[in-house]
Amino acid sequence: MNRAVFLDRDGTVNIDKNYLYKIGDFEFERGAVEALAYLYKKGFKLIIISNQSGIARGYFSVGDVEKLHDHIRKEALKNGFEFAGIYYCPHYENGSVPEYSVRCECRKPGTALIEEAIRDHDIDRSGSYMIGDKEADMIAGTKAGLTTMLVGSGYGKETKMKFKGFDHYLENIADIKKII
Repeated sequence: MNRAVFLDRDGTVNIDKNYLYKIGDFEFERGAVEALAYLYKKGFKLIIISNQSGIARGYFSVGDVEKLHDHIRKEALKNGFEFAGIYYCPHYENGSVPEYSVRCECRKPGTALIEEAIRDHDIDRSGSYMIGDKEADMIAGTKAGLTTMLVGSGYGKETKMKFKGFDHYLENIADIKKII
């Protein structure tokens, strides 16, 4: 079985730019490249789990998200690591695009995407982690049996003020070296 670090995308891997889908707007979060390369070298599978409600809201298409994810994969390879998978939920119950405007279990805090990735990559939950900046990330990680880490980037500082349901707090994702 493999160990994995499940990562929220916006606010954790990259700077949250409010419904990011344009390649030119993508920027890794401060410390993310070093942290992700470190985890990759330690043998962890890196897997992004992301809510992308902008699809259901009609802000961008599945194709736009796929193009951005291809770019993120290429940037990762240039920096000495790779993502084993990028899983995203296109749904939002109150969206404007009918086919995606549904209630689902893949939208965090649901765990369907994590469970799919665990099956796809033969992941050992007990040796794996969920890192994110929002309460939904922490709840999904806990429900999936992962050790959770709230990161202080993105919405993390705000989340820390109102929510205590996480195992570790990282001021910056680069602080992962203090725990793993």
